[in-house]
Amino acid sequence: MNRNEALQLVKAQLTEKRYVHTLGVAESAVELAERYGADIKKAELAAIFHDYAKFRPKEEMKQIIMEQNITKDLLDYHSELWHAPVGAYLVEQEAGITDQEILDAIAYHTSGRIGMTLLDKIVYLADYIEPGRSFPGVEEVRKLAEQNLDAAVIQAVRNTINFLMMKKQVIYPATFHTYNDLIKNLKEKM
Repeated sequence: MNRNEALQLVKAQLTEKRYVHTLGVAESAVELAERYGADIKKAELAAIFHDYAKFRPKEEMKQIIMEQNITKDLLDYHSELWHAPVGAYLVEQEAGITDQEILDAIAYHTSGRIGMTLLDKIVYLADYIEPGRSFPGVEEVRKLAEQNLDAAVIQAVRNTINFLMMKKQVIYPATFHTYNDLIKNLKEKM
């Protein structure tokens, strides 16, 4: 599927504001893929589709999670997390994308996962640092992303955990596991 076809499919699913965000994520993903040697087309496609299910009704997402046996414990956490794995499923079903690497990058762009691939990290980070984002800590992560992908992802996950803790919100365990795995891998490289 080419870029324009993907954008056309995605635009029909998103608000104008979220579509502009998606364009920024795609731009950031391409830059990161070029910098860190990932497949540029896969990075762009995963980024374009990363929020495909963002505005699906919660009941529809809940039903898909249950019927498709997607990590059911997800239902015990904030519904904001649901669109990522549901989106991966719907992108495969509705857009016909079957590349597992792309689908995984979509599925884990909110929580991360143990053993994140290069593409996972790029889409996760591109979503975090895209040019339209403005919140405390984003500039630090953007600067890190220019030098060290892993350090940038670690800082983005750390910021996310800290933000959720300050808001006294529950944190999906996969996010903690992602952080621990990234730190463990970083220490092994030292």
